[in-house]
Amino acid sequence: MKNPIRSRRDFLKTTALTGAAFSLPVFNIISKPVMEDEVIGHGDFRYRVHKAWGNLDPATTPVKNCHEMVLDSKGRLIMVTDEVKNNIIIYDRSGKLITTWGNEFPGGHGLTLFNEGGQDVLFICDPDTGRVVKTTADGKKLMELPHPHSINVYETTQRYKPTETAIAPNGDIYVADGYGSQYILQFSPRGEFMRKFGGPGDGDSNFSTAHGVCIDQRDKNNITLLCTSRAHNSFKRFTLDGKYLSTIFIPGAYVCRPVIDGENIYAGVCWSRLRYLNQTDRSGFVTILNGKDKVVSNPGGTKPVYKNGELQMIVQEKPIFQHCHDVCIDGDKNIYVCQWNADKTYPVKLERV
Repeated sequence: MKNPIRSRRDFLKTTALTGAAFSLPVFNIISKPVMEDEVIGHGDFRYRVHKAWGNLDPATTPVKNCHEMVLDSKGRLIMVTDEVKNNIIIYDRSGKLITTWGNEFPGGHGLTLFNEGGQDVLFICDPDTGRVVKTTADGKKLMELPHPHSINVYETTQRYKPTETAIAPNGDIYVADGYGSQYILQFSPRGEFMRKFGGPGDGDSNFSTAHGVCIDQRDKNNITLLCTSRAHNSFKRFTLDGKYLSTIFIPGAYVCRPVIDGENIYAGVCWSRLRYLNQTDRSGFVTILNGKDKVVSNPGGTKPVYKNGELQMIVQEKPIFQHCHDVCIDGDKNIYVCQWNADKTYPVKLERV
């Protein structure tokens, strides 16, 4: 008996408009907005765009930048924004507002969820204030990590602007100092500093905008740390004690944090290389990698092409997104896209087809 989900996807694949072959497109900055019945993406990872999914009343629930989103154990979508009237916005999967909280994070940026003893806890990064705060899902403060200057981990001349956290299975906390001094800092579950690694530069173990970090547990016998080096268009893999292992190079894609769901890696791409192959404003898309770390789909971007085993340049194909800052994946494999510097727009839903 045929799998009905697979049959539906196969039918859509053969009837939908196919994406253009890879090329560097002549990009029209004033292109008309894409309608919500358009399907984007490639292969088995194609999506219908719902741009109004997360729209709320800006008079009562405003946003500045929709920075990151996570899915909690109750199936709620929790988002962080740098709008202090409501730093945390919680949606149901239909896009309906459940509640909001928080007004102390003027740079609210990183949001990580961790199951601690059966309870959801959040880690919030604010690069503007240099804070990393652990809270309950409803906003009760549980812990705040020490500032590197206060524990003599950084020189007084080194900046600290944390952008993201990742929590290991044993509770160790990894902080990406993506807008500061380009280190990954490791703390114990109690907030005790353990080590730092990385730093600025173009070496394999260095970072250029260490924007994101996540724990890769797809191989339970070899758990690693996947770190963003955004200006290098790369994810860099490390051991849990900070030893460099390898690089996933995604040419043309200024990737934000890696988000692992099932066997796949998903990421928002904040900029694409369009004008003279330089970083181009308002040019994001989404990228998806398979279990072998190969790009298989770029919703909003050009089709991935490999030649002699090397991924060719990827660029934005359609002006659907402006700056994709994060993605969140639900149980039906739909994607929710948060955007930065996108005219205070709310999250966009990509419905898997």
